[in-house]
Amino acid sequence: MYADVSFPISSFQVFSYKIPHKLVNSISVGCTVSAPLGRRIVNGIIVSCNSKKNFNGEIKEIESLVDDKPILDDKLWKLITWLSTYYNTPIGLAAKAVLPSSLSTSYEPKKQSFAKVSSLKNEKKIQGEKQLKVFNFLKSQNSSVPISELKIFTSNPSAVCKSLETKGLVDIIKKSVIPNIYNMSLEGDSKKISLTDDQQKSISKVCLSLDRNTFDPYLLHGVTGSGKTEVFIEATRHAISQGKSVVVLLPEISTTPQIAGRFRSVFGDDVAVWHSKLSHSSRSWIWKKICEGDFKIIVGARSAIFTPLKNLGLIIVDEEQENAYKQTSSSPKYHAKEVSLMRGKINNATVILSSATPSIESYFNYKTKKFKYLELPKRYGNAKLPHVHLVDMVSENKETGDYNSIFSKLMLEKINDRIQKNEQIILMHNRRGFAPILRCDDCGEISKCPHCLLSLTFHKTNNMLKCHFCNYAKPPNNKCSNCSSFNARLSGTGTQKIEDELFKIFPNVKIDRLDLDAAPTANKIFNTLDKFSKNKISILVGTQMIAKGLDFANATLVGIINADTGLFLPDFRSGEKVFQLIYQAAGRAGRGALPGEVIVQTYNSENEIIKDAVNFDLNGYYEKCLKERLDLNYPPYSWLVRLEIRGTHKKDVIRTIDSLNKKIPSLPNGIEKLGPAPCYREKLKDNYRMQIVLKSNKKYDITGSRVHSLFKKAIKNIHLRNNNKSRLIVDVNPISLL
Repeated sequence: MYADVSFPISSFQVFSYKIPHKLVNSISVGCTVSAPLGRRIVNGIIVSCNSKKNFNGEIKEIESLVDDKPILDDKLWKLITWLSTYYNTPIGLAAKAVLPSSLSTSYEPKKQSFAKVSSLKNEKKIQGEKQLKVFNFLKSQNSSVPISELKIFTSNPSAVCKSLETKGLVDIIKKSVIPNIYNMSLEGDSKKISLTDDQQKSISKVCLSLDRNTFDPYLLHGVTGSGKTEVFIEATRHAISQGKSVVVLLPEISTTPQIAGRFRSVFGDDVAVWHSKLSHSSRSWIWKKICEGDFKIIVGARSAIFTPLKNLGLIIVDEEQENAYKQTSSSPKYHAKEVSLMRGKINNATVILSSATPSIESYFNYKTKKFKYLELPKRYGNAKLPHVHLVDMVSENKETGDYNSIFSKLMLEKINDRIQKNEQIILMHNRRGFAPILRCDDCGEISKCPHCLLSLTFHKTNNMLKCHFCNYAKPPNNKCSNCSSFNARLSGTGTQKIEDELFKIFPNVKIDRLDLDAAPTANKIFNTLDKFSKNKISILVGTQMIAKGLDFANATLVGIINADTGLFLPDFRSGEKVFQLIYQAAGRAGRGALPGEVIVQTYNSENEIIKDAVNFDLNGYYEKCLKERLDLNYPPYSWLVRLEIRGTHKKDVIRTIDSLNKKIPSLPNGIEKLGPAPCYREKLKDNYRMQIVLKSNKKYDITGSRVHSLFKKAIKNIHLRNNNKSRLIVDVNPISLL
């Protein structure tokens, strides 16, 4: 017997191997195996099994099976093959996304040595002060003690305990140390909640779909604070009662602790958390238990959609409009929402896409009856939407004469008012660091990253200029590199600067910051949110991490420092993103019994997008946006495919993109081409970037098959020059063209 194996490499080639006699009955399509690839032993996936070999040369043998239990069923295998085909990714890389090579069902947690007193008869044999201290401590304990904790008595506790063991005084026991997988969930409220009529209607519809065992995609559209989580929980309860499992996807790790805590308060140890910030031991343990069927509910970020749950019946995608669901750093460049819909279709599962501000595509799919519609038009408990104040900073600056002020007079008045009332404030500004620009006042030269040609952001906490794309950093130099002037000045505002100013204005107030700099790890995110939930923080400053999915009853004031951030980026989604961010951030205020207020500061007070957002006029803005997209032939009215060439040599990149352009034939009706042209960020991480964008009108290309066929034919024989230093990157349905 022979097998074709695909490896997680950037090649579509498969490799033939002989199946050892001992594994003939164990190996099947979809199995993960170890096999020699060049001089290495690499994990790959079986894509076909044959009685005859498909290769005329020397055939090597498969070394071993990676997993001692089968993981892939035919449904997950279908998902892998779809990932590979749809996102134009080698099946080995698609399989790696679904079955990470670092995880295995054979994982065993690390063993830890414990000591426990076994007898008191031979105490006279104790020698020395160290042995006596250790023995007396162990004697005072009711249970075994980790030997590592005995370092307070001796530098070498293992040797002391072994000596006591030989004297018959102590037993040394090896125990598996199970990782604490629940330390990343906030404590949830388990009390019974009275459901509203709207919630009950939504739950009933979802339960009917679960009863039918048919693929049903829903858009759950509820205003902020309407109780969407309660719908999730009741739908999950129904799915679990049928013996089905559930995946709950969240866009940000920052939103995971609160939702996970809420689910755990209801479903207990049936719930596991899954995201990239977990330790390897935690991920390995959770993976093993998922494969063994011990977890029924997975709450996590985008990769959670691939977890091999048994009998998957319900998929929930919360804040479905978020860009974070798109994988952009490696292949396959999948979108977790698209994968959720496909996995739901393969598994005959119910899929709920939920948001207060749905993506334009999901809104369109509901309007065109592709998605079933669930609506929660009112806040839970008769809570009112917050009152929104729009502050024109242009007029404010003219009036005060202070053009450097971060906070309007109204913002400061409202912050002070909430502090006096012992209520909490959330301030959102979607730009981290202290100041985004260091500019020479004499010649205008801006300090840029040499690897990305983008402005360096000043970070005050470590006194460094930093690139947010490649992490290049250097200390600031007041001497201009262009004209040698010493008139360099910081411009713009980041979250660090806002926090700094707040400390000056409110020196006795508890202030904290939540962004990638202040909270780079999941634990730090959790700790900050935990403190805020317990009223240990009065003012929380942050980026978009705090703009959605969080629910704190005592947060009654939300301030948006600059609503214009991102408004004028040359991307077809820029307006949509700004609208959603303002709407969502405003929705963090007044979610409990206390009324909420929102201050939105802007330098473009007449902008229609901002006006619609502060008026919570979602339908009005979305209808305008759909008309604009229709006129310009952008999604949801078209399919997009982005073909990007990047490389270290600009001339080679230009030559390659021109070659690719020539391979694209005359375009059929309904397909248009943008480019070749430099990307908006022309150089990133020492790589020059150029792109071609294909747009295919859905009127002529309903499934996207025409544009897929076109680009696959064009790239099939593309020659990457300069020893493959130029790379082709294919992005199907990109979330941005920047």
